[in-house]
Amino acid sequence: MNKYDRITPEGTRDALFAECTLRRQIENRLHGLFTARGYSEIITPTVEFYDVFNRDSQPFPMEQMYKLTDAKGRLMVLRPDNTVPIARVCATRLREAALPLRLCYNQNIYVISPSLKGRDDEISQAGIELIGSDSRMADLEVIAAAVDALQACGGEYSLELGNAAFFRELMNNLPADDSQKQMIRDCIESKNYPALNDLLDTVPESDAAKVLRKLPRLFGGEEVFARAAALCTGGKFPAILDELHTLYTAVKQFAGKDRVRVDLGMMHRTDYYTGMILRGYLSGYGEEILSGGRYNKLIAEFGYDVPATGFAVNIDAAVKVLSRQQGDSPASVLPVSNVLIWAAKGCEADAVEAARNLRSKGLIVEHSLSETLEEAEQYAAKHGIDSVLPIKIAKAQIQADSGKGV
Repeated sequence: MNKYDRITPEGTRDALFAECTLRRQIENRLHGLFTARGYSEIITPTVEFYDVFNRDSQPFPMEQMYKLTDAKGRLMVLRPDNTVPIARVCATRLREAALPLRLCYNQNIYVISPSLKGRDDEISQAGIELIGSDSRMADLEVIAAAVDALQACGGEYSLELGNAAFFRELMNNLPADDSQKQMIRDCIESKNYPALNDLLDTVPESDAAKVLRKLPRLFGGEEVFARAAALCTGGKFPAILDELHTLYTAVKQFAGKDRVRVDLGMMHRTDYYTGMILRGYLSGYGEEILSGGRYNKLIAEFGYDVPATGFAVNIDAAVKVLSRQQGDSPASVLPVSNVLIWAAKGCEADAVEAARNLRSKGLIVEHSLSETLEEAEQYAAKHGIDSVLPIKIAKAQIQADSGKGV
């Protein structure tokens, strides 16, 4: 007896009926939103060479990727990220294309999540990448599109802004080894500040360590910049904070000050970000729906030194939020037909024609597979179908009878 033939692997699940419909609605909204801004769709392979993700920035630990081999024994992975393959395409097939490039996508990623975290390993994403500009306008274009994407997913939203350079500068000034820095990074990413303080007790005291201990206070509105400026007075910190403050002021203008927050402790699981980073949330869902930022060095690792910025929307998370708002379990709802067509023997082809005509008028039409009209009517009542259309006389018979003068 097969042990696993009736279940899905950990981190995956089946999507049924209305959930699929809701997913397509969200995907279509986002696709329309992206193309209206001049973004062209791109599709990359589900299976990539491991070398594509074995980057200098090391954003993807090997143990978090699904691995397999091809017919030649070469190491392959299921795509764990959408931005890195697009960076590969930009550096190769699109290298001679005029800049800036505006690209969008809608495809899955596959990441092995820690056990008992309740996270999906297979995640559907839709997003954009703006390639070839390091301007503030490019960042604002992406953030404005992110705001519209959150609105397209429905419900109340909020947006958090940060800068990857802030944390990187802290790590550069922290007297700790690489192993300690990685553990500190993990604690900050998971917002585990008690564990962070315990780790900081094991490293020499420094200004960077003092700032790291106060990261929970560096979250909020306008007041965050004054707090951070008082704590971080030297090096690159003033320029980083000034850049983020200018961006924050502009975003408030079109997103609303009550919806935008600053988080100087923000980090991404992927470590290729170099500047502005953002996260978007929808009311009723604890984790981010949207994430992204600026990554100016990633494409250079493929031999094409151009800046870039972008974001991705977690379609699966958006579906969960919208299904809760609608008050239904999407997997339990079946689509309802408007008309059920029942055909007597010999009238099946006429039933197909009748169904085609009704569908051309926008109706949802289903064929009855019942033997009798009575059974068809019972089926319609049970499934909430509005009406039953019986086809009892074939068109050929009507034409034959007409020829006889009947």
